Formats: sequence, structure tokens, C-alpha cells
Amino acid sequence: MTLTAPASPRAARTRRAPVDPRLLREVRSARSHLVRTVALGLVQAACVIVTALVIARLGAQLLEHRQLPQDAPALLLALLAALAVRAAAVLVEQRTAHRAATEAIGDLRGRIVAHAATLGPRGGAGRGADLTALATTGIEKLRPYLVGYVPQLMLAVTVTPLCLLTIGILDPLSALIAVITLPLVPLFMILVGKMTVGRSEALLADMRTLWSQLLDLVDGLPTLRALGRERGPEKIVRTLGDRHRASAIGSLTFAFLSSMVLELLATLCVALIAVSIGMRLVYGEMDLAPALAVLVLAPEIYLPLRNVGSQYHSSTDGLAAVGAAFEVLDEVPPADGAIPAPDLRTSHLALRCVSVLSRDGSAPHRADLELRPGRILALTGASGAGKTTAVQVLLGLLEADEGRAEVVDEHGNATDVRELDRRSLWDQVALLPQRPVLPPGTIRSVLESARPGATDAELEEVAAATGLEAVIAQRGWSADLGRSGRGISLGERQRLALARALLSPTPLVVLDEPTAHLDGGTEDLVLDLLRTLRAQGRTVLLIAHRSRLVDVADDVAVVEAAS
Repeated sequence: MTLTAPASPRAARTRRAPVDPRLLREVRSARSHLVRTVALGLVQAACVIVTALVIARLGAQLLEHRQLPQDAPALLLALLAALAVRAAAVLVEQRTAHRAATEAIGDLRGRIVAHAATLGPRGGAGRGADLTALATTGIEKLRPYLVGYVPQLMLAVTVTPLCLLTIGILDPLSALIAVITLPLVPLFMILVGKMTVGRSEALLADMRTLWSQLLDLVDGLPTLRALGRERGPEKIVRTLGDRHRASAIGSLTFAFLSSMVLELLATLCVALIAVSIGMRLVYGEMDLAPALAVLVLAPEIYLPLRNVGSQYHSSTDGLAAVGAAFEVLDEVPPADGAIPAPDLRTSHLALRCVSVLSRDGSAPHRADLELRPGRILALTGASGAGKTTAVQVLLGLLEADEGRAEVVDEHGNATDVRELDRRSLWDQVALLPQRPVLPPGTIRSVLESARPGATDAELEEVAAATGLEAVIAQRGWSADLGRSGRGISLGERQRLALARALLSPTPLVVLDEPTAHLDGGTEDLVLDLLRTLRAQGRTVLLIAHRSRLVDVADDVAVVEAAS
């Protein structure tokens, strides 16, 4: 399943509960928020009933006996207390709702990212920019759902029935009118829902598609600019923006129309009760006090349901976000093994006839290689042949469709990588992809994170060996870097990542085109760095296109694809 695809018609027709049970079952803050909202709803219902009864009593005394409200201080105090408690309940509900939404979003966001990482590079949950869109703006759709829709839904199941029961005690005829007209509100909600079905899923899919293509475009801008084609993609961006804007405006249009329809319906329903009470008051068939109480309570019957209807678009958006999040979380990650990985300083990794299916066949196809300890292995082949994929299989990040990756210890015992405790294997590997991933912090802290406790002399040595000393001379050791090394150029990030690899004590270093973003002078430093790593007795796996990198290797393995 691809997350960027719009929702299928079958998915759009699937009925969903107003509150997703998975959200309540697996997200503690959402469950606590629901329980707290129910309790606050009961408090508000009690305050509404007390307020109506007190106002009715004060109004009846004023109109029938000319007794001013200040002549009944106990009733005034009761009224003020009910209003104050209700206001406090509403305030607590709103404040806790925002806090609960923030905690729930943070919880789901962390679980999405962590789970997607365990799925591997080709996890069915989707990767890259699409996952970024879901974990940022996509999951934020949950906020209006928890802050707006869920509280109104809980009020509808607490305030509405209690007020209806009170009206039934005071005036059964008004209660009968309310019971007959009340189903009209959910009926119109269903009609509105049928018009908006699938719209939220389509809006979320459009937004994530826009994010994915925009981020891909930004990543490819240097290449487009080098080829002189940076002026073309704005048409694609404009088309994507127009499509997203049309989806958003369509959703807002239905939201405003549904609010207007429900507002008009609730007003007419209250008017029916008011007309009935007015006619009976004129003919003396009803006392004034219960009539006033019923008139105050009648709007409170319809208000929660009306608000639920007006918040319906928040419900669909929130449920769509929850569904997309659990699509990621429901993906089954590859099972981890239990065997500790052997020491890679004396063991070697190998691929045995490994093939991985791709769009056009398999890449790599029947790949065989051995990575012996203390040597440099250059992995070569045409672009798209599956060199990076082969490395991912070798490190247990991806399962092969054919063949297997194995670790052979010093005694010649071979163990399938899938049977190993992957963490014990990855702790012995320093991986440097083409686009380095760096933690935020200063240049010094980023280097020290590769080897805690490194001395100043060691830091200066690796900086000189990788050409990083020029960056340090210009910016200083305390230069603050953003996430993934933001604030320095891509080439400087590459040097910093190389310095981290050299400083790391891991016995295996994997370099994916380490000279891709470096000039000729810095490329010489990288070649010297490879020789230094070999002199230290460390094993190096090198994905290489340039002949100078291949020349420095001890062994060469060629990877090929097959259609």
C-alpha cells in the first residue's frame, strides 16, 4: 500500500466509529481526555439544569408576585455558583483538551517515526517525504478532532439526555416534541456526511503528495540548476498547489454549509417548543415557572448535537489522520534475531547469491561478495544496479528476496544476518550515506558524540585528516549546527561526517560515495583517510563510481541488475 495514493472507494465507504477505539486503546492521553471530558460534561449538565430551574423560579416570582431577584439572595448565589462552576468546567475542558491533543500527537508522531525506522528502507508503510508529511502536518489533523469534536460528542451524550429528562419531568409535551424533532439533527448530519465521504482522505492524500513532490524537488534543485532546468518545475508546484487549494476549499465549503443547515434546524426545533409553551400559557394550561425552565433548557438539548454536526469535518479529518497513522503502525517489522553478532574485527560479512526485486526486475541480481576484516572492499556497478540495496541487505536493514546475507566468525561458522540481534551488529558499524545524517549541536559536540571522551588532540587530528580544520578555522569549534548539519554546506557536512567515521571506534565503516560532494583537493584527503582506516585494522565497505576510489581498494565486487 502506498500512502500517497488517494483513498480507495471501498475505504471511503467504510463506516467509522465517532471515536476510533485504537486511539483510545493505544494512546493513553486520548483515553484520559475522553474520561475527563465525560466527567466535565456531567458537571456542565448539572450546572445547566440548576441554572434553568433557578432562572425559572426568579422569573416566575418577578412576573407573578413582583418579587425582585435581590429579595431571594439564596437563589442568586445558587445561580452565580452554577454559572461559575460551568465556566470553570469549560475552561478546564479547553485547557486539558489542548494539552491532551499535544501529548497524543507527540506520542503518535514518535511511534510513527520509530516504527517506520524498524520497517527498513523499503517498509510497506512508505518512506521519505511521504512519512515526513504524515508525521508533521498530517497527524496535526488530530488536534481539532480532540479539541473540538470529542468534547462536543461527550456533551451530546451527557447534557442532552439529562436536559431531556428534566424537561420530561417538568412538561411531558415539550419533551415529546423534543424527542420527535431531535433525530432530525443526526439525520441531517448523516446527509452531510454522505456528501463529504472520502473528502478528508482525499485532502490528506493530496497534502502528502504535495509534500513528497515538493521535498523531492527541493532535494533535486542543485542538480536541476546544474543542468540549467531550474525554471521548469514551478508549473508542477503551481498545479499541485491548485489541487490542494481546491480540496481545502471544498472541505471548508461543506463545513460552512453543514453548520448553516444545522443552525437553522436547531432554531426551528426550539421554536416549535416555544410556540407550544406560548399557546398553553395564553390559555392558562401551563404554569409560568416550568415554562421558563423548559424554554431555558430546550436550546441546551440541541446545542451539543448541533456542535457535533458543525465539527463533523474535524471528525473526518482526525479519523483520516488516525487511520493513516495506524496504517504505518500496523505494518509488521521484520523479526529480530536473538544471536549476538560476532566481533567484526575477526569476522567477515558475505552475500550469497542475493537478489532483491525492483520495479524493472531485480537489483541487485544474484550478488556475491565477501567483506574480509581489515580490508577495503569497493562495490561498483552501474547506477540503479542495486549497490546501496546490497549494503542494506548485508547490514540486515532489508531482507533479500533470494539468497542471504551472513556473518562468518573466525572459526568459520556462518550465521544468517536475520538470526542476529541487529543492535549488536549495528553497534559495530559506522554508516556514512551520500547525504550525511548528523545530530544537532556544535561542531565539537557532533564529533564527540561519535566517541564520547575524545581528547582535544584526537579531535584536531581527525579534523586535519578530513579537511574539516578549514571549517573550524572559519566558524570555530562552538559553531552551532541545525538538524542534519544545517548551517554548513553539503561538502562541509560530508567532511564532518567523515571525521565522525574516523573518530568512531567501530570495526566496520561503510561509505556510500564519500567524494560525491567534494572537490579534487578534498578527494585526496578522503583517499588518505581510507588508507588510515586500513592501517588501523578497520574494515571498509566502499560504494564507488570513481576510479580513484576503486584503485585504493583491496578487493572489488561488481553488482549487476537484471530485468
